[in-house]
Amino acid sequence: EVQLVESGGGLVQPGGSLRLSCLASGFTFVRYAMSWVRQAPGKGLEWISSINSGGGPPSYEDSVKGRFTISRDNAKNTLYLQMNSLTPEDTAVYYCAKWNGALFGSYRDVYGLPRGQGTHVTVSS
Repeated sequence: EVQLVESGGGLVQPGGSLRLSCLASGFTFVRYAMSWVRQAPGKGLEWISSINSGGGPPSYEDSVKGRFTISRDNAKNTLYLQMNSLTPEDTAVYYCAKWNGALFGSYRDVYGLPRGQGTHVTVSS
């Protein structure tokens, strides 16, 4: 059974940083591409970033490009999202999601993928 457990969320001031983690189990993590998505209060899911199974050039949504960095440690079965220069607009529940293969597809397809329970990020002064 696929299990994805996100952690690292919390309350941070504007301009601050957080690093989210997603611990994966129940599947061979190294074989699958992964993504981060988020859901802001009262809004739908929004794709944030994707990374292939072996790393390589990731993909980012425009609003987080240059501020967020996705990475993975296949030895630890863990996906990360380093978030810098946070703004109140980044307030959301953040989820990691697992693709069905080694390469990620279109961001439009990410919403139906299995994901964890999420971790809350609140950016506020």
